[in-house]
Amino acid sequence: MHRILFFRKLLWSLFILIGFSFSVTAQQLLPVNEKTYADSLSHIVYSKKTDSIRANASFLLSDYWRAKDTVKSRLFLTKGKQLAARNNYLYALYCFYEGQHLSSFKPEKAILTLQKATKKLAAFHTPASYEAAASAWYNAAILQRNKKGDPFVINILLNKSIPLAQKSGKPKKIAHYYSQLGTLFMYNSQFDKAESYNQKAIDLLEKNNPGSTELMLAYLGAVSNYIYKGNNEEAKIMLDKAKNILAPYPESTHYPYYYYNEGLYLITKGYFNNAIKSIDKGVALSKSMNQPTLLQMLIFRKYDIYLQLEQYKNARDLLLSLLKEGTLAAEVNNRKMFYTQLASVNKKMGNLKEAYDWQAQYSKLSDSINDGKLKEKINELEVQFQNAENQKKITALETDKKEAALAAKNNRLFSGLLGATALFFLVIAILAFAFYRNQKKLSEQKEINHQQQLKELQQQQLLSLTEAMLEGEERERRRVARDLHDGLGGMLAGIKIKLSGEMTALNKNPDPVEIQKIIGQLDNSVTELRRIARNMMPETLLRFGLETALKDLCESLQTHEIAVSYEAFNIDNEMPMATQVIIYRIIQEALSNAIRHSEANTIMVQCSQNGKTFFITVEDDGKGFDKRILEQKKGIGITNIENRAKYLNGKVEIHSAPDEGTTINVELDV
Repeated sequence: MHRILFFRKLLWSLFILIGFSFSVTAQQLLPVNEKTYADSLSHIVYSKKTDSIRANASFLLSDYWRAKDTVKSRLFLTKGKQLAARNNYLYALYCFYEGQHLSSFKPEKAILTLQKATKKLAAFHTPASYEAAASAWYNAAILQRNKKGDPFVINILLNKSIPLAQKSGKPKKIAHYYSQLGTLFMYNSQFDKAESYNQKAIDLLEKNNPGSTELMLAYLGAVSNYIYKGNNEEAKIMLDKAKNILAPYPESTHYPYYYYNEGLYLITKGYFNNAIKSIDKGVALSKSMNQPTLLQMLIFRKYDIYLQLEQYKNARDLLLSLLKEGTLAAEVNNRKMFYTQLASVNKKMGNLKEAYDWQAQYSKLSDSINDGKLKEKINELEVQFQNAENQKKITALETDKKEAALAAKNNRLFSGLLGATALFFLVIAILAFAFYRNQKKLSEQKEINHQQQLKELQQQQLLSLTEAMLEGEERERRRVARDLHDGLGGMLAGIKIKLSGEMTALNKNPDPVEIQKIIGQLDNSVTELRRIARNMMPETLLRFGLETALKDLCESLQTHEIAVSYEAFNIDNEMPMATQVIIYRIIQEALSNAIRHSEANTIMVQCSQNGKTFFITVEDDGKGFDKRILEQKKGIGITNIENRAKYLNGKVEIHSAPDEGTTINVELDV
């Protein structure tokens, strides 16, 4: 039992030093069905879809290839930038993926590029922009971890990445950051906190994203934490769950990391032969998949086995080879661990001089680190000392001041002026109190007046909005009346005249051509009647709700010349009908503008809901326009959209330029 506890303690210290950097930074969040994922993106890039859709797919392909083939990664990154053209949002997204691309070989430049991405993404307020900003903040923090430490990374996770992920409405991203927090706490030996965040991640993912890469990695993160807590049974359960997700995808690049954790579990159980088999599988795969850090970590796991089997020469030779290779030894804490382990294993072999030399290198490295910490402590003490000295000076000045005041008071007492002075101060106190009461009353009255003005302004604003809505309704009634009179009324009048003419000719043979024309006019009248009815209040909205009504609207507007696509995410059909009607009218007006003015081939409508916030995006690939026109004069369509948005405390953003299409983003409080 004593030996098992000692080994668990040794394994804990070795893994946390060696394994943490891979757990947090090197894992790429590729789906477990990677080939299908990559093929699907390639199909989109080379399709005839809009440039914005193809640009997004190009960026994702760049990220897919960055750990496999940097040339391909750069190729798709460049293609995405070209497709993005002068679209501000897509350029912000390009900065994010360029930072991703640079992170493995130009970390300093990658940090600056990711920070640039966070600034540019902050200008946009869509689920996709929040998700990208969360990743940019976190990846930049991870690249600065060695310099700024774990508290810095944890602060970014808690105050930037997780809040942004929550605004994006993506449980998968929120859970991923919980899992990363769990790994950070595990690295700092806070295993209970680590378990709490791991479980939060697992609960979210099992409910919303079963079978996802994020869930598989959360299971593997929990495996390590349970092992360090001595709970091998729970570790095995997590390991089996991760294996079940990976099983259908034998070519997944996540398998080496799975074998690493499986080997760790088998070592703690003392199943060394089986552990070596798992580790060897991971070694072979990590070599073929170009995962150098994980390869060295898998090799290092054999050191644990050699140590347990008392094969000290093999253990020493393995440490020396890892130290020479340099991937793991690049981190100072890992080098310290290598030195102390080499000292220990040489001592067990009886090589006392070599043990002494390695211990000396460890001490030298440790002293250099401690020297830096000592300097920081000295600076801290120096600041404390200066503060204490300054406080002494302040105390001395206050003492002198009190003594001077006391001497003055004694002088007044001795001169017989104490009574007059007391009376004077009494009068001043009375006047001051009266002045204070008067000012307090004035302040209270000002506050009351201010609140009253605020209420009046709010009422005026509400009246203005109501008046605008009523005016809009009245305008709509006038338009419907005009349509009925000029359109349907004229048609039916014509039919009546023609039928009358035919009726007078009953004694003659009726003209089939004329009869057919009358039937055609009747068909046109019915079509016109349906169009007017749809514009007044679509029956689909009343019967089936907003999502179905919008889908029906988009399908009804498609022609051979214009393709209208529609995507909806998390729309709540239980919203008040008045709210649904306003949203429907906003999208209807935006589509009407695009069809009449944009000369577009494709129009894309996206709707999503996050709690009480509703997002609308209508994007076309038409001729666009100069936004400065809107500063001079707005059309009725844009005005109607803005008025309806204001009614729901919303805001409207329009992005357009000549020959670059138009995007309308609307955010509403529902």
